[in-house]
Amino acid sequence: MPVIKISLRQISILTALYTIGSAILIVPSGLASIAKQDAWIACLVGAGLGFIILAVQMQLFRKHPEANLMQWAEKLFGKWIGKMVSFLLLLTLFLGGPATVLHEIGIFMTIQMLPETPIQAIIFLFGALAVLGVRLGLEVLARAAEMLFPWFLLLFLSMSVLLLSEIRWEYAGPILESGVSPIFPAAFSFISIAFLPHIVLMIIFPGAANRPAETYKAVYIGSIIGAGVLFVIIALSILVLGPDITARNMYPSYMLAKKINIGNFLQRIEAAMAVMWFITLFFRISLYFYAIAIGISQIFNIKNYQPLVMPLGWVLAAVSVFIYPNVPFKLQWDATIWVPYTITVGFLFPLVLLVMYGLRKMLSKKSKKPSDSA
Repeated sequence: MPVIKISLRQISILTALYTIGSAILIVPSGLASIAKQDAWIACLVGAGLGFIILAVQMQLFRKHPEANLMQWAEKLFGKWIGKMVSFLLLLTLFLGGPATVLHEIGIFMTIQMLPETPIQAIIFLFGALAVLGVRLGLEVLARAAEMLFPWFLLLFLSMSVLLLSEIRWEYAGPILESGVSPIFPAAFSFISIAFLPHIVLMIIFPGAANRPAETYKAVYIGSIIGAGVLFVIIALSILVLGPDITARNMYPSYMLAKKINIGNFLQRIEAAMAVMWFITLFFRISLYFYAIAIGISQIFNIKNYQPLVMPLGWVLAAVSVFIYPNVPFKLQWDATIWVPYTITVGFLFPLVLLVMYGLRKMLSKKSKKPSDSA
């Protein structure tokens, strides 16, 4: 396996882009359909809960910064059971991660920008870019993120400033009209996309940072930046489009860009703004795919993950085309299966590892005491 070291700044940027990922496109609609005009409150509550979940995941980081999730599983469950657990985890991540995000890009492009283009062509082209990035390695992905992040921020800030004149404060009220009961389901929907998938970063970053002991701090900083961007997008969607239109539209953030109109001169720049979404979606897919490739190489004791990338890429592209048979199936899957699945993988799994680690440590201390006294 090639020795790779990236800086804490690069880890923060990669984490921020991964956090924003596909959430920038789909989260405003999901939150508004549950919490209506209080979607921005649900985002804040979700961010608070998300950082609690992140703290559980980062505890494993802090105890052994060089051990990734595969190594933790083998250490605590034993070699063979640990490998089986890791393989099942990677299989579910493969189906629920890059395959679904790649399909999301295909749907977005065919509905909003290129209705005459077959979805297969978009998926294969974007998948090829992700395969190329993963084949070149984490260091190249990190440097690309460093170069593209300023452009993302420029587009994001431009869109936010240009939409200020379109804000209608009356859309924000009445606050908590339906009480707090819709807030928590909406908050869980938010963290299922923005925070719980951070478990993937625990496969990538351990051992890859030039200062391993401080990796968790960089992940926190990146998550704060990502959550801040998502909060602004959700708040703008509610204040510019209104809660009803935000809930009914699949991609309200794209519709936001259509609303930009400065003196009937600067308008219809949504295609330029789409670059912002392409950047975050590319890094979301690439990091998912990179984690799966290096995870499989570790399970099967393959020294270099790179020969696995091309065949896995073909499987990924083929699966992405058929992962959702239609849009109603996707909406039903997201509403009923996705949240429990991410809670199991992103919160309960690292919690079980932490509990087992604590129990083993306690038992080893007890077993040492008699021998010490003897």
